[in-house]
Amino acid sequence: MSATTPNLLGFRLGHRTMRGDSRRLAETTRAIAEGRQACDARRAAAIRDYVVKLCAGIHHHHKTEDDVLWPVIVRSAGAEVDLSDLTDDHSALDPLLNEITAAAGDPAALAKPLARLADLLDEHIEEEERLLFPVILGHVSAGDWEQVEKAAQKGGDIRFELPRIERYVQPSEMAELRKLAGPVLVLLLALLRPGHRRRERLVFGAP
Repeated sequence: MSATTPNLLGFRLGHRTMRGDSRRLAETTRAIAEGRQACDARRAAAIRDYVVKLCAGIHHHHKTEDDVLWPVIVRSAGAEVDLSDLTDDHSALDPLLNEITAAAGDPAALAKPLARLADLLDEHIEEEERLLFPVILGHVSAGDWEQVEKAAQKGGDIRFELPRIERYVQPSEMAELRKLAGPVLVLLLALLRPGHRRRERLVFGAP
């Protein structure tokens, strides 16, 4: 990939992480709702906090796409792309995210809306990457893409977002991230990893 070509790794990992965590939370809360897993007050509070942060991150991501990425694509590719279906998906996401956030204090009540969210994200992201990534690589300049990535990073919760990618990143992708970000990435992960692992064990019952 040349220096003049957008690097889509960050967006790919963001998509993969949103999909993966939404599905894991749907499965976890379903197990709680069906009585297959216990959930005391401490775990319920941890699930609530995790769900609220996840929904905020998903909202921030698709708002960045609406406000920043879509105009860049239209300006760069013009009539070659139709964003209407993807925009409709974003419109459907907001009320669902609001429903999930409102129910976040009751893990059993989260199972069905989280399953709907996971299904919607799977369908939407697969379609988005299939349609838009080739357009971005073919028409969007590296400079414009850098502005999109800066907008995506601005307002995000790095303490929550960054350590989650380690579950979903491939070794070759992590090597590329380290090359791009340098020692700062390694340091941040080392600082944030212990707290995130404790949170994961509590939320998901992970070893």
